[in-house]
Amino acid sequence: MTDPLSGSCLCKGVRYQVDSLDMPISHCHCESCRKAHAAAFVATAGVMREHFRWTHGEELLSSFESSPGKRRHFCSRCGSHLIAERGYQPHVIVRVATLDDDPGVRPTSHIWTAHEVPWLAYDGVARWEEWEGLT
Repeated sequence: MTDPLSGSCLCKGVRYQVDSLDMPISHCHCESCRKAHAAAFVATAGVMREHFRWTHGEELLSSFESSPGKRRHFCSRCGSHLIAERGYQPHVIVRVATLDDDPGVRPTSHIWTAHEVPWLAYDGVARWEEWEGLT
């Protein structure tokens, strides 16, 4: 058995552990993910409920129903979205970017690309290891 993966919000007030990512990592482009995360897409992965646990700061969690039956859980102090869930499903949807550890697997798909923003570009866009504009 491998060591659990740890995750946390930006302020470290809320922390969690997962025993494994039970579903592949996908980049979700749906409008609600884009708006909730203020990003062009968000990396997500399903984790069976029995493989997920809050380890610290659960009292700081807030949530809202972003679409019928889907709740998004986030830190009330820093706003980091950590998981989403539908109560009838056997898994939660972890926001992979909140993991503190490398899960050892890479994304396998982009989903909800019908919602993809028209300005998103992958090729031909400059890349910097760190932001060069800091002076």
